Amino acid sequence: MTKQIQSRNASQRKKLKALLLAGTFLALAPYPALAQSDEQTNTTSQDITLAPLVVEGSSYETEGTGSYSSNLVSVGEKDVLTVREIPQSTHVLTRDRLEDGGFTSLDTALRRTPGITVLSNDDGRSSIFSRGFEYDNLYFNGLPAPLSSIYGTQPDMAIVDHVEILRGPQGLYGGTGEPTGTVNMRLKQAQKEFGGSVALSGGSWDTYRADADITGALTENGALRGRLVAAKSKSQGWIKGAENAVDVAYGTLAADLTDQTTLTFSISHMGRDIKPHNGLPTYADGSLIDAPVDTYTGADWSRFDNDVNDYILELEHKFNDGGHAKASMRYADRDVDFLYLMPLASANSSGNISRVRALSRIFAEESLALDAHISKPFELAGMDSNFIIGMDYRGYESDMQQGLQNVNGTFNIFNWNPGAVAKPTISYTTDQTTDSDQLGIYTNFRISPLDPWTVIAGARVSWYQSELKNNKTGVISDEIDIDNKFTPYLGTTFDLTDNFTAYGSYTSIFQPQDDTDSSGKVIDPREGNQFEVGIKGATLSGDTNGSLALFRINDENRSITDPNDATANIAAGEVVVEGLEAEIGGRLVDGVEVSAGYTFTLSEDKDTGSTFSYWTPKHMFQLATKYDVGTHFKEMDGLDIGGHLKAFGDFSAVSSGTTIAAPGYTVVDAFASYDINESLTASFNIDNLMDKEYYERVASTNLFNFYGKPRTFTVKLQAKF
Repeated sequence: MTKQIQSRNASQRKKLKALLLAGTFLALAPYPALAQSDEQTNTTSQDITLAPLVVEGSSYETEGTGSYSSNLVSVGEKDVLTVREIPQSTHVLTRDRLEDGGFTSLDTALRRTPGITVLSNDDGRSSIFSRGFEYDNLYFNGLPAPLSSIYGTQPDMAIVDHVEILRGPQGLYGGTGEPTGTVNMRLKQAQKEFGGSVALSGGSWDTYRADADITGALTENGALRGRLVAAKSKSQGWIKGAENAVDVAYGTLAADLTDQTTLTFSISHMGRDIKPHNGLPTYADGSLIDAPVDTYTGADWSRFDNDVNDYILELEHKFNDGGHAKASMRYADRDVDFLYLMPLASANSSGNISRVRALSRIFAEESLALDAHISKPFELAGMDSNFIIGMDYRGYESDMQQGLQNVNGTFNIFNWNPGAVAKPTISYTTDQTTDSDQLGIYTNFRISPLDPWTVIAGARVSWYQSELKNNKTGVISDEIDIDNKFTPYLGTTFDLTDNFTAYGSYTSIFQPQDDTDSSGKVIDPREGNQFEVGIKGATLSGDTNGSLALFRINDENRSITDPNDATANIAAGEVVVEGLEAEIGGRLVDGVEVSAGYTFTLSEDKDTGSTFSYWTPKHMFQLATKYDVGTHFKEMDGLDIGGHLKAFGDFSAVSSGTTIAAPGYTVVDAFASYDINESLTASFNIDNLMDKEYYERVASTNLFNFYGKPRTFTVKLQAKF
């Protein structure tokens, strides 16, 4: 899609970006020489060298492992660590789990992930929550970019090796954000060995998809290697009138500048072409409408188009002592253009809706993320230790034009005719630019006073600026300027046995707010703090991992109305979310992989005494299994069977004082795959095996109430080489 809004960069910000870019990559220049020097002095150095942690059978890349679990993660960290070394809850969606589940977008995958709540919309446009709060940033290889459900910027899974999830605030390396956690996409990496795959799939509602993936060395010694991934899909969808088409392209090059220094460049593109659906209304009293599950409340002229591009550059040097230095950059641009219809009122007893509106928006966003850090092990008074110090920068700039237009007529939910809705002429009444910059310096120490005991202490200082400009009037508002914001991090782990570790942590994050007090000053940022304690376990091979966690999040300084001035706000509100999580993943016995988790969550708005996160069920359970039949029945070698069970308790929403209640539900999926020969595999997936009819999301009396997907069949044929 041609970019429709020209960026309006401020000159000051341009200079800041230029200086940061220059400084970052000047810092990288000595790395090759550093590597050579490191190699030459290896045999004579008197420095203490600590052996890097090696876990038998473990690999950071999950592709080809056949596992539903990974013992190594980097989410919320600057090092790749074992899950037992991180004093917070983590979860990994491995490549095999993504393949077996038939997941093609991030939100479809996270719907089947423990501890996650997905508020449904079109595929790729859903909102993702954990522990009551929404994820507002998405990381690629540890580098962030904004995540907003309305703009459909979630990645296609074709380019992803695995998805890492950290629950709870992680402000040490993130600075600003919601206290929900971090989602990191580990992108597929170029391999020295030549290989690849092509796949074709088709299924219910004229759903078709093609995937291609090829990788290998580009030089004889493999010092230069590359990978290309492409995917194209189209679906009419199970909602009449709604459509979803996706185009994906990804390429990456990795060059070993020395034996210990690697430069990696990646570029990805995704385009979505959707006929959007904004869900169903309710009746005036909030009761859900028993309409057909394929009911569409849009118009034939409804459309949604976006282009998403990401560019990532990484330079890493590994020291002989197990440490590393790394500098990386991610530039992302998003262009979105949509026009769609949405109900503005609840339905009466006959199903009539008296008010509908068309929304048109053009949105362009550019984001830049920079990070440079060094991680070095050392020995302090005989104690094994590690030190990290680094600096990062995040800059976001967006332009948005928007127009709204009421559409005349009366519409009936039981007899909706998308072709009968006249396309309105819309003028853009809103034209604004949002600009934000964040700079941070961070450090982290890991010290082991005793062999089984590790203490972790970290701190970050952040500088944040943002503003909103009305491009029609030139007026700048919502100016936020935060200096020297301190963010602490504390954690500890204690190895109870070779297989079990107890842990505890205190983590924090802050989120700027643009409301103003009675003097016109922007109020202080929100402060999200979490206490978490738990036990983690893993087999020595790393094939199986489990955890049990208790957590409590306090989100303080939330904006509320000033009791002495109804036109102003103060930072005095508080929300508490607490709960329990239990998980197990990996190989239970030979031939059986499992990923299971139970989550219990309570939330309260301390100012009102009411539930805060209505949309989060109190009880959530997810179970995915895979059985390699050939493990025990040799005559059926190559056959895998499995499935997934999702059981959620009751949930609700409150809309203008009206409660919308949805009953809990249980959904079962099933799959089977068979290796026809060494190169060719056929698979068959059934989602919602029992064709359960249920509401997966409720939100308001006029829109965003969504049925869950009915029974769906998908057949796939994949050839590997």
